Amino acid sequence: MLQFDDVRSAAARLKGVAHRTPVLRSSTLDAMLDAQVFMKAENLQRMGAFKFRGGFNAVNLLSDTQRARGVVAFSSGNHAQAVALAARLHDCKATIVMPHDAPLSKVAATRGYGAEVILYDRYREDRALIAQRIVQERGAELIPPFDHLPVMAGQGTTALELIEDCGTLDALIVCAGGGGLLSGCAVAAKHMLPEIAVYGAEPERGNDMQQSLRSGRIVSIEVPRTICDGQQTQAVGRLPFEVIQALVRDILTVPDPVVVAAMRFGFERMKVVLEPSGACALAALMHEPGRFRGQRVGVTLSGGNIDAARFNALLSGAEAVD
Repeated sequence: MLQFDDVRSAAARLKGVAHRTPVLRSSTLDAMLDAQVFMKAENLQRMGAFKFRGGFNAVNLLSDTQRARGVVAFSSGNHAQAVALAARLHDCKATIVMPHDAPLSKVAATRGYGAEVILYDRYREDRALIAQRIVQERGAELIPPFDHLPVMAGQGTTALELIEDCGTLDALIVCAGGGGLLSGCAVAAKHMLPEIAVYGAEPERGNDMQQSLRSGRIVSIEVPRTICDGQQTQAVGRLPFEVIQALVRDILTVPDPVVVAAMRFGFERMKVVLEPSGACALAALMHEPGRFRGQRVGVTLSGGNIDAARFNALLSGAEAVD
């Protein structure tokens, strides 16, 4: 199982490479929720999301011989960009399997970092099988988006920095897809603050992790229909789930309209751009304020990779949100 030493070692590798993103505060939000909220702005991270941390750590840990054979990843967008950028920084070829309906801005950015992009149908094809076939054909190294200890360790540096910068927290809310960020942050947070309550946050329509944690086994679901494209995972990873079972108190779910409300608050009151998945943890806090009243609460703003047209469509109501 992932250990705090793994996270601490990842932090050393990332020093001077990843941005030490700011912790944002809002007196309006504090008053609205009757809590002190500390938001880790990973939307300001390199390539626009926390995923750079895990992607860089994983590529950096490969040997020169492994990097010479290239790396393969599968992702709806942010892990794709992270591995593509990390590979470029290590002078390494990257091949990324992405869904055909991934946001065009994420596909363009991944290609812009020099990666080869292979598109697939997320509702009919298995991305892991496609990636595995490429690995076998090319002898490349696979870097999964969440079910991978080096990736989990890198993502955990998000919480390590947050707690170093803001001190004691009563609770930490982390967006949850496959569990890489949540598991890494849980390891860091519970080591540094043993009494902290750690929560995951996922879309209401994609509550596979909530079902998994409450049933004690990994539950797989159909690809969820949600605006949170970065959280359209079907099941939590095996390695993250071991950590989540041991360290996470609960998984909170959020309706898509509340995610849009969190995006709007971030933009109008804090002047930050959040993609839907990047706003999910803040949305969970806004959706259940009574659970956290009077507490010091850490929140991950996990990404800001959304194009202007879709951002406007969501906030204006032009894109339907059920």
